[in-house]
Amino acid sequence: MGTRVFGEPVRRREDGRLLTGRGRYLDDLGRDALAAAFVRSPHAHARITDIDVSEALDVDGLVAVYTFEDLPGRIGERLPLLIPHPALTHGRTGYPLARDVVRHVGEPVAMVVARDRYLAEDAAERVRVDYEPLPAVVGIEAASRAERLVHDDVPGNVGAVLVQETGDAAAAIRAAPHVLEFRLAIERSASMPLEGRGVYARWDADDGSLRVYSSTQASTGVRAAIAARLGLPTGKVEVIAPDVGGGFGVKIVHPWPEEILVPWAARLLDREIKWTEDRREHFVSAAHERGQLQDVRVGFDGDGRVLGLDVRIRHDHGAYTPYGIIIPIVTSTQLLGPYKIGAYRAEVVSLYTNTLIVTPYRGAGRPQGVFCMERTMDRIARHLGLDRADVRAANLIQPDEFPYDQGLTFQDGRPLIYDSGDYPELLRKAKAMIGWDGFGAERAAAASRGRRLGIGLGVYVEGTGVGPYEGGHVEIDTAGRVHVSTGLTSQGQGHETVFAQIAAAELGVPIGDVHVTTGDTRRFGYAVGTFASRAAVMSGNAIALACRKVRDKALRIAAEALEADPRDLDITDGVVHVRGDVSAAVPLRTVAVLSNPLRYAFDEETARATQFAVGRPVTEPPIAAGEEPGLEGRDYYSPVRSTFAAGAHAAVVEVDPDTAEIAILRYAVVHDCGRLINPMVVEGQIHGGVAQGIGGALYERMAYDESGQLLNASFMDFLMPYATEIPRIRTGHLETPSPLNPLGIKGAGEAGVIPVSAVIASAVEDAEGVRVDAMPLSPDALHTLRQRAAADPSLIVRAE
Repeated sequence: MGTRVFGEPVRRREDGRLLTGRGRYLDDLGRDALAAAFVRSPHAHARITDIDVSEALDVDGLVAVYTFEDLPGRIGERLPLLIPHPALTHGRTGYPLARDVVRHVGEPVAMVVARDRYLAEDAAERVRVDYEPLPAVVGIEAASRAERLVHDDVPGNVGAVLVQETGDAAAAIRAAPHVLEFRLAIERSASMPLEGRGVYARWDADDGSLRVYSSTQASTGVRAAIAARLGLPTGKVEVIAPDVGGGFGVKIVHPWPEEILVPWAARLLDREIKWTEDRREHFVSAAHERGQLQDVRVGFDGDGRVLGLDVRIRHDHGAYTPYGIIIPIVTSTQLLGPYKIGAYRAEVVSLYTNTLIVTPYRGAGRPQGVFCMERTMDRIARHLGLDRADVRAANLIQPDEFPYDQGLTFQDGRPLIYDSGDYPELLRKAKAMIGWDGFGAERAAAASRGRRLGIGLGVYVEGTGVGPYEGGHVEIDTAGRVHVSTGLTSQGQGHETVFAQIAAAELGVPIGDVHVTTGDTRRFGYAVGTFASRAAVMSGNAIALACRKVRDKALRIAAEALEADPRDLDITDGVVHVRGDVSAAVPLRTVAVLSNPLRYAFDEETARATQFAVGRPVTEPPIAAGEEPGLEGRDYYSPVRSTFAAGAHAAVVEVDPDTAEIAILRYAVVHDCGRLINPMVVEGQIHGGVAQGIGGALYERMAYDESGQLLNASFMDFLMPYATEIPRIRTGHLETPSPLNPLGIKGAGEAGVIPVSAVIASAVEDAEGVRVDAMPLSPDALHTLRQRAAADPSLIVRAE
């Protein structure tokens, strides 16, 4: 296999188009389509007693109004529970349009279709809905008390109880020389892609087919859902993800109500219809994540080695569970990180609240788990008076212990077995990059000038490349162009570049000759989707396998033409040649011609060109018996289990003694994603992830009041970091190839975000000397911590 472009920092090929305004996003399409708008509940919990659409009918340009009562057959059925689990004994999903009861602010109640969006919004405002307000359940504590219920048939608001354990954690903790107990909290946040959700559908009555464009992370899943709900053959439904302006997990869920209703109405009305989400809709009707309370009990020895760990996780999954309990499953398993824990027990209690649904957001439960474990490591170090890095080092899995079985079941239902890594080296490199060992002098010098500096670090493991499968199709045409397609979508990760690099390296062709298509069911009809840091592992390996099929076929055909043994041939710059004799060669474009008997037989010009290129007369096309015409191949990759990437982050922060403002002075990341395809793309993923992690650590939270109203549902009030708040991020790479897949790669998409809250908490605690147990940490929250510590000395931690 060639290596000229694999592992090199190739510039992202998609950026020129996207940065110069030539991208084609959902809202760029269907300019003449009818527009849909939705009437959404203003109440967190209420019974619908009446819907009156009569005033809306007076709006000039109105085309249709639909409520639940108008939805026929499968269109009005409950939305699917995408990922069931035996522990989810009370899974609940909503309807495309609310039936009888609404359970969160923003739940869709009616859909309006009009000539344009302005008129649709006007008509939606005139739909009168009478509600009987019901008591709302807001927050984990209120859900736990269960004085009120979100669903009348769900006792205690408990959707699921899941226990995972290895060893006897209770006995290990009882026998440990040292024991600590404490509570940790992470509040709700949410992904905020630049582009919200959107759907555009057009029906072709002549052949009974439907084409749908959706800003989605799972185009094939959307196609399957639409086909099933509308009663159409799958082959009659095309779903295309155009350019997608960010996803971060919120666009995984399928189908959203809008992805069913817009295509249904397009077929019913025989008109093109489009809906694009506005920003408030995204806040109140898309999805959130992160909210958890964690009760920790840990036993350890005098060197800081963990002997037993027991964690009770209460998870807020919102009003419905379309994505099951994947997030708390990931939290409970990824919490262990890179450490050898003597005995471990995690109990997850997943709770309903009258707030927006919770589905994966970049990191998907891992930031909560890492926050728990890394805060635990800091607690142990402070209790024993040891260096925080030394306590981590004492617990790390060693390189010669892989594969390492943690004795639990991961989110893919398979054993939690780490495939490869060098965790001590990750920690060593991160310490060196941030200046850990010399920081005491730096802190003292800053303190002499009235400045408060602190340092923190965090180590993590990330399960990546979850199955069940992805596929790839590769075709070389008679102009020598390589067409690569895969079913998963792209929403900014650089797939067009990375997949082209893989194909170019496998086939021995210039990367400029490779053209990549993702997220288009017309080109590739079966896929799972883009999430969980799986694209490179899954589709990357599938494309590599498909390329190897094409390469083998090309060498066989060229061998016939060159009268050579295929084992003596290689491909360089798109030309098949005998090793050591470049004069005995045939271009791949000619091989593509030779692979198609019909074209060769009836295209006299091509036949002459082919004979000339090969250098001898050819009486019949050299295609082996049983082979198909064309120079193309298709293959699928299905993993035996997930790969496990890992990393270490470290930061230096400064805290203002008066205002409690927190500034990040330095940030360092060392990441191991196995064999690197493109270091530049990986660094871009890390930088973006760290920026989101900083948002979650210091700024972003969903502020619900007691009645379930989201008080900061706009960019005026929901704080996100600007570029001015993001420090220069220093990155380092470690490559421990995965033995589980042909390319030896692991995922990298979520690595940047996962440990940031833990790292910032560690650094701020170090600077302030007060215990940090909850995130995000705003200046106001830090000021409150200072006041509490002044009144309660137990909240003051010792400096190292």
